[in-house]
Amino acid sequence: MKSVLLLVRAPTTGNLKNNMLTKQRTIAKEVSISGIGLHTGNKSNMRFLPAPEDYGIRFKRVDMPGSPEIPADIDHVTDISRGTTIAVGDAEVKTTEHVLAAIMGAEIDNIVVELDANEPPVIDGSAKPFIDLLISAGFTEQNQPKDYLVIENTIHYRAPDGTVDIVAFPHDDFKMTVMIDYRNPALGSQYTSLFNMEEFPNEFAPARTFCFLHEVEDLHAQGLIQGGKFENAVVIVDRDLNPEELKGLMGKLGIDQSVVLGQNGILNNTQLRFTNEPARHKLLDLIGDMALIGAPIKGHIMAARPGHKHNIEFVKMLRNLYKQNKLKMKYQSKTTGDVIFDINAIKKMLPHRYPFLLVDKVVDIDIGKRIVGVKNVTVNEPFFPGHFPQKPVMPGVLIIEAMAQTGGLLILNFFDSYENKLAYFTSIDKAKFRKQVIPGDQLFFDVEVTDRKRNIFKLKAKAYKNSINGELAAEAELMCAIVDE
Repeated sequence: MKSVLLLVRAPTTGNLKNNMLTKQRTIAKEVSISGIGLHTGNKSNMRFLPAPEDYGIRFKRVDMPGSPEIPADIDHVTDISRGTTIAVGDAEVKTTEHVLAAIMGAEIDNIVVELDANEPPVIDGSAKPFIDLLISAGFTEQNQPKDYLVIENTIHYRAPDGTVDIVAFPHDDFKMTVMIDYRNPALGSQYTSLFNMEEFPNEFAPARTFCFLHEVEDLHAQGLIQGGKFENAVVIVDRDLNPEELKGLMGKLGIDQSVVLGQNGILNNTQLRFTNEPARHKLLDLIGDMALIGAPIKGHIMAARPGHKHNIEFVKMLRNLYKQNKLKMKYQSKTTGDVIFDINAIKKMLPHRYPFLLVDKVVDIDIGKRIVGVKNVTVNEPFFPGHFPQKPVMPGVLIIEAMAQTGGLLILNFFDSYENKLAYFTSIDKAKFRKQVIPGDQLFFDVEVTDRKRNIFKLKAKAYKNSINGELAAEAELMCAIVDE
């Protein structure tokens, strides 16, 4: 089934349900909180500050020279081993998901998260302290409308080994359903559902992070959970330890208090806040990771056995479609069928004009990776009278040029602003012409980026006749440079 995702600006009135906000918002005043990081054990002071419209969510490392900012989006994710880490250069922030979940749960669009360490404080292992703090700050409605990603058709991610599925379905609000099954007697199979964000602060934000007893020693050996305590994590007992073994393990962890395996299947008999608290925490984590899309969702997300690794792969799919639709909004006056960019949008991006504009439309784009353009070849092409009068054939060099123009539409989108930039050929290699192209043919140009060094791009390009799965007409490896006009 084909997947389609639309990006819409929320109307001030109309087809969004009343409980979905229509305008962007930030917090009304700054608020702060302090504690230690879960994995690093570092002391961390964190401040939430208001931010202007269209600013998004950014973490700011005020303990580093220049106070570098890290946008909270999928493009800046650097590690997902035991939480979601984002970074710009040497500036990184670990375990962002609980803070991001609170921001999403409070339906905040624009905010600065200042830190003087590389990890937010864990507090009690949930998102509750953060969302309570944000609610206490109050909210300021801003003038710009919200961007919603509207799920129009089913979007499905499945892990390569088939153990994890995350699916997005059309829905007239935001809804999320999560199922987990660790085959552990203390947990069993659990599921939970959030029906709208109004439920998040009290029903899901309090759910604490958890791990299994067999993982604890390994995590500590890896230099993780340095700030882990019984007050900020739920440890599920999944192995038998005698009292001496348990005491030795706690000694390694630096915990000197009395510890018991627990009769309820949880270390030290910690009481759950909800009977399905682990499932609710997995939902919390998924919401936090979905903040990295850069826009709230209008749709129903269903996830079976999610975790950060697979959450991020799913978010990559949605983030790519989000950026694709942002481009549509910028260049395309209206969406036309399966067309990503029509000829009018292309003319806004490329400087070429008749008789040398050789791409009619773009029908697929994977931002930063691949693009598919189309050229309708008619008998009225200006080159046919001379090539050749009695047997018109499209010159191979123009097929190469058309592939390069398609590639230009792709690589120019690597830059935030490219109105004054041009894409120039620097080399053509391994060019081969397989089939003649004649009047009536339709060429599909499949171009992908294979390498990049600053403003120099290497492209692999192929031209197919009459469909993307048609006969191969031509292929080449191209090198292009982006330069200022």
